[in-house]
Amino acid sequence: MSTDTKNFALSESELADFHERGYAGPFTLYQPEEMTETFQRLRPKLLDSRKAIYRSDKAVSGVTNISNYDRHFDVPFLADHICRPEIVDRVGSILSPDLLCWRTEFFPKYPGDEGTDWHQAGTFANVTSSKKPQIEWPESSGGRGTITVWTAFTESNIDNGCMQVIPGSHRTIYYDESKKMEYDAKRINGLDKEGVRRGFFGYDYRQLQVDPSWRPDESKAVSLVLRPGQFIMFWSTLLHASHPHSGRTDQMRLGFAARYVPTMVKVYPYSTDLDEFGGQATLDQYGAVLVSGENKYDHNRIATHTKLGEPFKRRVLA
Repeated sequence: MSTDTKNFALSESELADFHERGYAGPFTLYQPEEMTETFQRLRPKLLDSRKAIYRSDKAVSGVTNISNYDRHFDVPFLADHICRPEIVDRVGSILSPDLLCWRTEFFPKYPGDEGTDWHQAGTFANVTSSKKPQIEWPESSGGRGTITVWTAFTESNIDNGCMQVIPGSHRTIYYDESKKMEYDAKRINGLDKEGVRRGFFGYDYRQLQVDPSWRPDESKAVSLVLRPGQFIMFWSTLLHASHPHSGRTDQMRLGFAARYVPTMVKVYPYSTDLDEFGGQATLDQYGAVLVSGENKYDHNRIATHTKLGEPFKRRVLA
């Protein structure tokens, strides 16, 4: 848990810009050479999921799945990364000084992979079999969504499938997460959206559109080109997507997403397991991580950061 003086909080003008656009960055956390060296050192650990808290027996090879989730529990570098003041101070200045990291996941894109389709997420119920929210803000707060911090572990450019966003789109909800979105592994790398190969790891986000005839205005899209070690932060309700990997380079693109909410938000309030992307896993070993401030609530399972051996000791609140 970060105890550093708040040196990285967003200024008033930066906050106003973030609320207007729905995203901020890029910010440099690691120098490119440092991140490249770190990634090469970490890669064997990332490929070895035997100590990961989720073991998906239905995972589809080569695509995002549950085994990519929450590797900060078994990889110490990731445990420290999510608590870095360069990240936590900025996110906390938007949300609250009392802050949880409730999920992390990797987003690899290999040569020839399709782009990720345009989408928004307010409750993250869209890919759960139960259709129940994974995060729930107090009704009186008027809040929704999460802030995602997406860090480039490799070069991320248009050629190898960098992210895109549509500034200001977080203020309008174009998708109804209570609708049914069916998983079909045969869709992976098989969908064409307005002449561009775009999918969502076996789902078709068009099934959730409030207006089936609506199409995002891609003329307003911004491509987020990042060097290794840079990160961006954005509301999950911001329309975001990614370019396809052109295949003209053999370099994969890898991003690491950490998701943050205030401690007032309930995390997995209706779930004891995950059932997403063709995989299933229990939440028995899960805990949200308090990365800043205090937790004055008892509605979440909390994991405590330590510097002694394992990165976290998981504790379930009574």
